[in-house]
Amino acid sequence: MAPLAHTSSGHLSQGLLLLWVLLGTGLCHTDAETKGFGQDAGTSSPMAMSNGTAQPMEGNYSDITQKCWDYFVYLMRNVTASELCEWKVIRRPYSDLQLCLELWADRLNYSYPNALAEQYIFQSHHRYFHNCTLEHPVYFDPPEDVLLAMIIAPICLIPFLVTLVIWRSKDGKAQA
Repeated sequence: MAPLAHTSSGHLSQGLLLLWVLLGTGLCHTDAETKGFGQDAGTSSPMAMSNGTAQPMEGNYSDITQKCWDYFVYLMRNVTASELCEWKVIRRPYSDLQLCLELWADRLNYSYPNALAEQYIFQSHHRYFHNCTLEHPVYFDPPEDVLLAMIIAPICLIPFLVTLVIWRSKDGKAQA
């Protein structure tokens, strides 16, 4: 696996990440075969569907995204189950995966976000983060009858308040 090098900010050096991906991808091979999206093994990774007409660029991107996924799995193996939902712990591996997918899509003139990158992100959520719940409750819209009452009440008050202001301003002129 790639050596972990830290910069002064504590993040993985982008240069080493790119070097690791490049050395393990075999960029000179363009006959990469793509397979269907699979989830059979714990470390299985999503792969792009192909009809046999994939361009070499897409084959290379598939290979590179596989290396990005492998590196993410490597980083996540050090995270305990109790730490899986702590952003401070998973931020680095998750951000590295996203950065790797985005950077290589950009370098190969491949659109981002794309279906393959989304499959890897969804796979990471399915495998590692499916039991994470929000610390703060999710707020939903109120029932329709309550919502209508909250909308209509101020609307009905506006003409009454305008009438009251006009009526009071007329009385003030008569007293002067």
